[in-house]
Amino acid sequence: MMDFPLTLNVILRRAETIHACREVVTHRSDGSWHRYGYADMARRARQLAVALAKLGVSSGDRVATICWNHYAHLETYFGVPCSGGVLHTINPRLHADDLVHILTEAEDRVLIIDDTLLPVLERIGERVSLEHIIVVTSDGNVPAGMLDYDALIDATDATGYEFPELEESQAAAMCYTSGTTGRPKGVLYSHRAIVVHTLGSALASAIGIQEADAILPVVPMFHVNAWGLPFTCAMMGSKLVLPGRHLDSESLLQAFEQERVTISAGVPTIWIPLLDKLNECEGKYDLSALHSLIVGGSAAPRSLMEELEKRHNIRLVHAWGMTETTPLGTVAMLRPGQETLDEDQQYAVRLRQGHPVPFVEIRARGEAGIVPWDGKTMGELEVRGPWIAGAYYKRPDAADRFTSDGWFRTGDIVTIEPGGSMKIEDRSKDLIKSGGEWISSIDLENAIMSHPAVTEAAVIAIPDAKWTERPLAVVVVREGQSVSAEAISRHLETKVAKWWIPELFEFVEEIPKTATGKFQKTALRKQFAEGR
Repeated sequence: MMDFPLTLNVILRRAETIHACREVVTHRSDGSWHRYGYADMARRARQLAVALAKLGVSSGDRVATICWNHYAHLETYFGVPCSGGVLHTINPRLHADDLVHILTEAEDRVLIIDDTLLPVLERIGERVSLEHIIVVTSDGNVPAGMLDYDALIDATDATGYEFPELEESQAAAMCYTSGTTGRPKGVLYSHRAIVVHTLGSALASAIGIQEADAILPVVPMFHVNAWGLPFTCAMMGSKLVLPGRHLDSESLLQAFEQERVTISAGVPTIWIPLLDKLNECEGKYDLSALHSLIVGGSAAPRSLMEELEKRHNIRLVHAWGMTETTPLGTVAMLRPGQETLDEDQQYAVRLRQGHPVPFVEIRARGEAGIVPWDGKTMGELEVRGPWIAGAYYKRPDAADRFTSDGWFRTGDIVTIEPGGSMKIEDRSKDLIKSGGEWISSIDLENAIMSHPAVTEAAVIAIPDAKWTERPLAVVVVREGQSVSAEAISRHLETKVAKWWIPELFEFVEEIPKTATGKFQKTALRKQFAEGR
């Protein structure tokens, strides 16, 4: 067989030639729509590569992006890695301290950022060293000392430039976790990992993307590469609709109708208000092309799945993954023969996290070792496969997340049914998932307890109609002192990301503890969370 490297260059060449005229559509910040084909995207990706080389970027260098979902961001998805660089997408919602840690550890040389996200840099101040800052703007207004993205591309002649031949094992992209247990940890994705993940996600037993589809990823391109959808669309030639910063329900519904979107993807906190909007103005939008919404990030309630399908004929597909899994790991679908199950049984199957997609293997480990696939015995989920991380970037202290025989320990507590359908039963370390983003209860507790009037604090998750989960803080005040919930919230503004701050506080005399002195959160959940 030929020694043929699996690199993103192959996907880009296919998009440029086979799918040259298939559209990439962007809803721009000013409300206008930008349209071009994959051939245009590939041409500009080459211009970006040449421009970055002139700025001193060479093979292996990291180029960071802080951008919404739009055509320029798509160009970096190929222009940077196909030229040998490493694309480093950054979540602008992280706390300033985490952003500084990420940019510093990754040693990013260049940052490409949207003009609407420039305030993120103001939070960082002079705490990071970047050689160049390139701004994506619709009006050409760029702060002094920074470069205009479109002007840079337009001024670059890439005639005759060909992307270099690369090794499939070299790094193509980088993402950081949300920092649920200490500082965010980096994951380097090789070209091979992304290419095989792209092939796997396109399968009918996974996301099932075809050339005739029009895909709108609501999941941000800074969040695990928008679940890999931009790469999959380019490979398959699917029309790619990018919503920019227009993520409100009305804008999304208009885009679904206007662009005849067939598949979209996002967290439950996107689909819950969108369902409310659909119900409010039933019949206003023609969504006859839309057949599937992919939901991940956190579990979707049955009511959301049921009402979307029965009232609006839109199927909700449940999937699971992590930054460390590139991200697709499992998808919940009915298997042959399960169509005969009654309605409740079918929903029970589809609301699980589902079966591993091809090339991903799963198992669960309990205190006594690997647990049986009996649908009852719980254990910590472990996964392995060609697109599963084998180590964290510059984090030898996190080696315990990987087993001696080569599996990744996810931290999720699961049961696995005969046949391999997985269900997450609980989360280790009491993590809270709000709007598809992780909140570390431990870090939040420590931030609350840093207030001089607080002696103890425990944080638990409570159900929330909009965000699926929100943190509730149970607080013990130091003897002889007093403090209000508002004062603690103000204190937290300098300690954690704004969206981490709880809306609800409960003040108690004592927090129940286990025999080993740990907070007994099962008791707190029973007292404050159950029944909400």
